[in-house]
Amino acid sequence: MADAQPAAVENAPEQLAKDMEIKAQVSEQPAAAAAAAAAEEAPLVNGLTLDERFQLCRSIGEECVTEAELRELLRRKPNPVAYDGFEPSGRMHIAQGVLKAINVNKLTKCGVTFKFWVADWFAQLNNKMGGDLKKIQTVGRYMVEVWKAVGMDLTNVQFINSSEEINSRADEYWTLVMDIGRRNNLKRIIRCSQIMGRGESEDLTAAQIMYPLMQCADIFFLKADICQLGMDQRKVNMLAREYCDDIKRKLKPIILSHRMMPGLLEGQEKMSKSDPNSAIFMEDSEGDVNVKIKKAFCPPQVTEGNPCIEYIEHIVFPWFSKFELNRSEANGGSKTYTDMAELKADYTSGALHPADLKPSLSKSLNAILEPVRQHFANNKEAAALLKQVCSYKVMQQQQQQQQQLLICRPDGCESESSPRVGQLPLRATGQLAQQHLWQQQRQQQQQLSQIGPSSQQGSCC
Repeated sequence: MADAQPAAVENAPEQLAKDMEIKAQVSEQPAAAAAAAAAEEAPLVNGLTLDERFQLCRSIGEECVTEAELRELLRRKPNPVAYDGFEPSGRMHIAQGVLKAINVNKLTKCGVTFKFWVADWFAQLNNKMGGDLKKIQTVGRYMVEVWKAVGMDLTNVQFINSSEEINSRADEYWTLVMDIGRRNNLKRIIRCSQIMGRGESEDLTAAQIMYPLMQCADIFFLKADICQLGMDQRKVNMLAREYCDDIKRKLKPIILSHRMMPGLLEGQEKMSKSDPNSAIFMEDSEGDVNVKIKKAFCPPQVTEGNPCIEYIEHIVFPWFSKFELNRSEANGGSKTYTDMAELKADYTSGALHPADLKPSLSKSLNAILEPVRQHFANNKEAAALLKQVCSYKVMQQQQQQQQQLLICRPDGCESESSPRVGQLPLRATGQLAQQHLWQQQRQQQQQLSQIGPSSQQGSCC
């Protein structure tokens, strides 16, 4: 025993080295296997790695519920489905037109199939276009035409008419709607009224109570993995995730909500289709854009809550990957910004003034919109659609004016709370008000008759 001990001591270093080598090999095997499995499970999609796809998808959302679920979805499913629904309700502002095109192009580049839910029945429920379904569907075709013209890549994009699709699979759809309805109380559904542009305190119709139930059902009906809507639609998207908890469904729809662009005027938190001065619209002429940006709220050295800065950051930069500032040498000369942080720093310091920023912003926006103008000027079908949609706008204005007519009492005087029409005196009679309305209608009809394929001097709606 005494003789063997030195031999064991002598061989100890060699044995220790072998043991360490074996342990290293064992520890490396799981890591290597995990890396190989990850590479096998998440192949390149359109030349993009999993990390690149995640970052590109995540970049479009002001909020993501949840990031871990989004990453797992992209790893597990190379071609997931995203959806957004839109009410065909008239004019399309630049956020719905250009910002949506930017977001869709990013998602489809990541392998996502994007489903647009042309929500004609929803627009009818929400009393858009006077509830006239044919008019709503015409406006829907016009909006699709705008997206085509502005440069949305339609390779992996589907436009699905809600009325047609629901009717073709009615048993599946209405079963979903009813199940969501019976699992939620009325108070929870009314909380979702924001999605329609309505307040919780408004006197909602029965149809508008159905609206959130149907929109929640849409997500499952379309087999959407990602809800890619605005922040104003968050409540109903969260309702869909809650419904998954109710039915014990493990895979929940991921919410990827884009930001809501502010209105151009001071104090406007979001764009409004009913206020033509609150936003740039896709059919605005070059002159319209220049005037609106010139009048836009743009406080010097303030970037927070500045709509002009927001337009540059969320529309111009993603579109061109830069911002071209055209400025006289006396004011510092022209400059190309490729970093939004640098632009904001210059603006905050005062090195970049609103008087120089605004004309350059107008020029960039007009460059983006010019293909749309050309499309509706040169394509006969598109021009006819635009003219038809503009005629709806004129009729809508006439209906609003009819409602605003002074209601006269037998003594010929209106109540003090009655709205004024045009420049009529406060105590105008009903007859004068009617004559004034007829004059306005004739002027609008004359303007409408001038709208044609080559008319691009001003926006028609």
